[in-house]
Amino acid sequence: MPDLAGLELLVAVDELGSLTRVAARLGVSQQAVSSRIRSLEGQIGATLISRTPRGSTLTETGSMITGWAADVLAAAGRMEAGIESIRAHSLRQLDVAASLTITEYLLPRWLVTLRSRQEAAGQVPTRVGLSAVNSEAVIDLVRKGTVPLGFIETPDIPSDLHAITLGRDTLKVAVSPTHPWARRRKPVTARELAGTPLITREEGSGTRKALEYLFEELGGVAGTIASPCVELSSTAAVRTAIASGVAPGVLSSLAISDDLALRRLVTVETTGIKLTRNLSAVWADGPRPSQAPAQDLVAIARRSLAH
Repeated sequence: MPDLAGLELLVAVDELGSLTRVAARLGVSQQAVSSRIRSLEGQIGATLISRTPRGSTLTETGSMITGWAADVLAAAGRMEAGIESIRAHSLRQLDVAASLTITEYLLPRWLVTLRSRQEAAGQVPTRVGLSAVNSEAVIDLVRKGTVPLGFIETPDIPSDLHAITLGRDTLKVAVSPTHPWARRRKPVTARELAGTPLITREEGSGTRKALEYLFEELGGVAGTIASPCVELSSTAAVRTAIASGVAPGVLSSLAISDDLALRRLVTVETTGIKLTRNLSAVWADGPRPSQAPAQDLVAIARRSLAH
């Protein structure tokens, strides 16, 4: 098949009647135009242009090829416009999945920063579609290609995904002010915490997985982990259950800051266990996310958590 650039030149010769005029319109040398036309003639196997002192005219074959070329070039133009539309939509739309803690306490600020920077740069702000689920579900959505970017708080990073650590989050043991632990003077030991039925998030939650991982790292404590007192599917529900005084729970310090300030909850010191976890971004392909807005959002998240 002839290349599109050659066909465009042939149509221009038919319109302008001179290789010199075609070269001037395109800002190239006449030799370059002549070379491209000769290459096109070689591809087709026929003479397409008759060159005379008065200018250049199409041969009968050239006129026939030009008629066909008009349809081909029009179709190519429609395809190019369609691809541009897809590319523009891709740049304006970013689908993200994030764990519930990150969704509630961190992501809104990151998105505001992203929008502000895009507007300051004169760019069309990216529309972000968000799926707020637990960390295990985030990983599943990224793996399936449903979303190009995910934010998780679990220590289990699948080997088939790319990931980057954004920062660290501190977990706190929280109880109601009426719970006996609220009045104790000695820190709760790792073994005591592991053996206490806690109010926890559901299986697949990053907060729960991080706590279980920390217990397992302590070796001997792993065998004494108590079954949860209550399993709930949201951070808000866990906070409310802890505040009722039924049992202690372990939550991100981000999630309980307001409850601590209002004295709905109090924290309990621990010993023998370091209650911290990594927060990570995950994606499926390449050394970094494929979409520019996704790359910018990851950079904003890292800077935010570095402070």
